[in-house]
Amino acid sequence: MTLPPGIRLGAYEILNEIGVGGMGEVYRARDSRLSREVAIKVVRRDFADDPDRLARFEREARLLASLTHPHIATVYGLEQAGDVLFLVMELVAGATLADRLAEGPLPIGEALTIASQIGAAIETAHDRGIIHRDLKPSNIKLSPESGVKVLDFGLAKALSVDSAAQMVDQPTMSSGGTGEGTILGTAAYMSPEQARGKDVDKRTDIWAFGCVLYDMLTGRPAFAGPTLTDTLANILTRDPDWVALPERVPESISHLLRRCLQKDARRRVKDIGDARLEIDESLARVSDATAVFPSRAQPQAPKRAAGATTVLTVAIGSALITAGAVWALKPAPPALTRSIVQFTLPFGSAERLTGLDFPAIALSPAETHVAYVATLGGTQQLFVRPLSALVATPLPGTEGALAPFFSADSEWIGFFADNKLKKIRVNGGSARTIADAPIGFGASWAPDNTIVFAPSNSSALWRVSADGGTPTAVTQMHSDLGEFSHRWPELLPDGKTLLFTAGTAGSWDDADIVAQPLQGGERRTVIQGGTSPHYLLDGRLLYARSGTLFMASVDPKTGRVIAESTSVLSGVLQSSDGAAQLSLSRAGGLAYIHSGTRENASALLWVDRHGDIQPLAAPPRAYSSPRLSPDGRTIALTIAGDRDEIWSYTIAQNSLARLASEPGTAPMWSRDGGSVFFSASRRGPANLFSKRLETGVAEERLTSSGRSEVPYSISPDGRLLAFVTYDSTTGRDIRLLQLDDRQTRPWLVTIANETAPAFSPNGRVIAYVSDETGRNEVYVARVGDPERHVQVSREGGSEPVWRPDGGELFFRAGERMMAADVKADVTVDAPHTLFGGHFQTGLGGRPAYDVSRDGARFLMVQAREDNPSARELRVILGWAGTLPSPARGAATGR
Repeated sequence: MTLPPGIRLGAYEILNEIGVGGMGEVYRARDSRLSREVAIKVVRRDFADDPDRLARFEREARLLASLTHPHIATVYGLEQAGDVLFLVMELVAGATLADRLAEGPLPIGEALTIASQIGAAIETAHDRGIIHRDLKPSNIKLSPESGVKVLDFGLAKALSVDSAAQMVDQPTMSSGGTGEGTILGTAAYMSPEQARGKDVDKRTDIWAFGCVLYDMLTGRPAFAGPTLTDTLANILTRDPDWVALPERVPESISHLLRRCLQKDARRRVKDIGDARLEIDESLARVSDATAVFPSRAQPQAPKRAAGATTVLTVAIGSALITAGAVWALKPAPPALTRSIVQFTLPFGSAERLTGLDFPAIALSPAETHVAYVATLGGTQQLFVRPLSALVATPLPGTEGALAPFFSADSEWIGFFADNKLKKIRVNGGSARTIADAPIGFGASWAPDNTIVFAPSNSSALWRVSADGGTPTAVTQMHSDLGEFSHRWPELLPDGKTLLFTAGTAGSWDDADIVAQPLQGGERRTVIQGGTSPHYLLDGRLLYARSGTLFMASVDPKTGRVIAESTSVLSGVLQSSDGAAQLSLSRAGGLAYIHSGTRENASALLWVDRHGDIQPLAAPPRAYSSPRLSPDGRTIALTIAGDRDEIWSYTIAQNSLARLASEPGTAPMWSRDGGSVFFSASRRGPANLFSKRLETGVAEERLTSSGRSEVPYSISPDGRLLAFVTYDSTTGRDIRLLQLDDRQTRPWLVTIANETAPAFSPNGRVIAYVSDETGRNEVYVARVGDPERHVQVSREGGSEPVWRPDGGELFFRAGERMMAADVKADVTVDAPHTLFGGHFQTGLGGRPAYDVSRDGARFLMVQAREDNPSARELRVILGWAGTLPSPARGAATGR
């Protein structure tokens, strides 16, 4: 049965046929629920009509769906539409290894790199008791985004292939039917026990692995003959032509191949993990080990001498002189000459870069690794990628991570998560807590194991040992200058001088870059109008403004700028919180995210309860925090740019209008729809404001405090406003503002972090989020009795929003939209999933969605897929060598 393009199988729209195999046809399809492309393998009718075979197939499919690994093509599930039974699988881009081998043998380093990744995939499957049974080059994809992807794990068994005859007559996938060429392609990689029709175990995969590695090194199969009979005879009676191996193949690899291709399975390598370790050790000694797949045309990092951690070893620093009264930036000797190497590192097809309000990427000081924050399967976490590797690895234990940064020795990654400052080794392991940090607006790790960090968006800077301990204050905010936040610290290489961004009125492009001795002393404003400072080896200072990177020459004695700043790089992604998405190594290498042609562009969507999407006509903008007006006709939202601004979008008229002339964020409607409440900084921490929508009416300040405040919900009678504030002792707390007399009172203040309060439609209950169990969960409590709460979510939850009639409570759990029926004020049924998808998540607990008046549709925000900043990381090694020489001359008096 051939399915024409455009036909639908449930939620899947068929796009085109991509192959035919023993199982049936294979199609590329669009998943309308999750807005992604998938591969669909339609099960042959004779399989589906056999009850015993079908039951066995369903059991195996469930097992395969539980198998996850970066180098294994994921099985999403087994589904049925009418009388059509089909597997839904990850769609992997790129050529197969068979396509690559058609061009000839691979370089040794490339072959070993691919073999290592294949081995890692097989090792994971074997640990779950899954045997591939049909490993061959045509089942191995070389993805331009994620490296090796092994296809069709376990499908031979799932399809009840019980003999060699069936195996060779039913390849799992091919694009050219079942002619003898295809049969030989499968037969040439069969183990002797398979050829004899005997039972097989994991050692049959080790044999096939050896065949694949031999094929990559020599450019020809180890046992193929002119006919099927000849091929099977070669497998059973002959050895490979060992002379065909290139002379440069390490002896250890030659020995490994002989052990993998022992005809007696008892004498074969016992575990694929042993083979992979042998390959990895050999790979480190092979001169072309950094070779990449030809499909990924990108320059590579320069090779390093054995034991070297970086091309440059020149030390730089700053020195304090006259006992802390004057500071100085001391330039180092001129940097060594170095070649410039530029390349891009694409993110995996299933990864979504996130956490972009904070620095989301980090290049290690030794230029060995990059770390970044992304989501995979709904979980936001850290990924780390060696510059010599083809793919990144997610780091378990870093869920919810923000703002990664490396230790000075490049061995550790620091990050913020779960309201803590944490660290984890580059190669993984257990994450360790260092200190409390409710949000975390940047950190820097000094060579003496000191970390300087900003624990929140309205705090000064603190220091703590990377081994833990009690933090101590480093900076003090100057309220007389309008400062409300110190963030994005940068410790100079000697660990004695600190650069940071001091936020004042206006946007972060109006902020000051300040230098101060770490041990105390006079601070000096170096740059007026910039953010995200970085210090180069030779004393030059880099900073960001409006997505452009500038370089300033600084007098090492006075700290004054001695020449006008020069633009050195444009198109750097920069958030409205002043975070520039770039990272510099100590040797002058640069990693950054390009802003693209539509910086942070996203779309407004209606999503129904089944996950079907209907885009709104609103133009692409950097939308966040959308809130529907009480009549459902207008959306109040934040649009990020050089500054966050409050806008409205009228749905029927398809029109955008600015609601407030000054910066602001987190808008919320009054009950009559005639005003909006929002958070804004007016020469101090972000406080609460309101704005009548009548023309010419000025905004009104509602609170004046030294703490950051964000509005979330208003009571049905319009008298109480629930908002969240931050305290250095208790973290995030929920307070209530009495709108008639502007008095505030605490509602829920504990040592845990509480956020996202939402009044129920009847006004008797507040839903909120707390991390009292160690992770964020959704709770409900009566307004008059917040201590007696009921937990709603059980596996994590955030962003609660009520259905307008109060009959349901919605919340997010990763990428799933959840719903819980509400029977009485605090009697809530177990939640269930409505739909999933890659939609924007809320910052600081603010809901990134809203619900229509009838509860049938959800207003969501989704990043545009054509935004280049979400797809790749740009790296330029030796970048500092391309910059203008530091200027010398008299101070300008700036």
